[in-house]
Amino acid sequence: MNVHNWGKYLAAASILFSFGFGANQARSEDDLSKKLANPIASLISVPIKLDYNSGYGESDGDNVTISLQPVIPFQLSEDLALVTRTIVPIVWQDDIVDDPVTGPSGEQFGLGDSLQSFFFVPSSTSTSLGELTWGIGPALTWATSTDSLLGAGTWALGPTGLFLFQQSGWTWGGLVTQQWGIAETRDDVPDTELTLLQPFLSYSSEGWTYAINTESSYNWTSEEWSVPINVTVAKLSKIGNQPVQYTLGARYWAESPTGGPDGFGLRAQLTFIFP
Repeated sequence: MNVHNWGKYLAAASILFSFGFGANQARSEDDLSKKLANPIASLISVPIKLDYNSGYGESDGDNVTISLQPVIPFQLSEDLALVTRTIVPIVWQDDIVDDPVTGPSGEQFGLGDSLQSFFFVPSSTSTSLGELTWGIGPALTWATSTDSLLGAGTWALGPTGLFLFQQSGWTWGGLVTQQWGIAETRDDVPDTELTLLQPFLSYSSEGWTYAINTESSYNWTSEEWSVPINVTVAKLSKIGNQPVQYTLGARYWAESPTGGPDGFGLRAQLTFIFP
């Protein structure tokens, strides 16, 4: 066999190796994207989410919220996991309330109320709609707000549950959380009775994820809805050797409470992943 033929065989082998390596990398990205689309997957992740909203009150106030949202799973047995999800909001806002006597509320900065959820998650099962994952457990609102305009200031407790199906890159499902106030930290605080409804739909391919969801809530005390609709695009990448996911999107307020935000908002997120 001459040198020319050896060169051709080596070139062909190189192409096949590159193709195989690329295919393995694509499969790995698809698998990781699938797990990230599942809020209760057995995957440690630390999302840092930034939301910007405007149009509060007559002064057209602004709000910027940075939420730290670590997700940590614990394998309790071969067929059961405990997944903890924590949301700690850090808030800056300006003139979100117009008082008829004192005027606009001015600027506040600090912590909002935090939400801690615990999901007991059985092993996934195969169905005609795809792979079914579900979890249920308690959720607790921590009264961590540092200002009366940054949170309700009420400890609250209630159930939470989530289900989702995954098939051929698609993920769809919903999250429901109910909270009832159990202790108040400030005087003259309205009773807390809040329902959170979060249906979601996403499609993942080659490290990209396209998603739409709503993080709706209904306040049973004021009898008002909040319905933001979010559309996002996410991409897997790395910072050094650290896997991350970048997310960018927009939101539209289909419904908001009296004096609440209106129009459009923005969302950006950086998720650190620990497979």
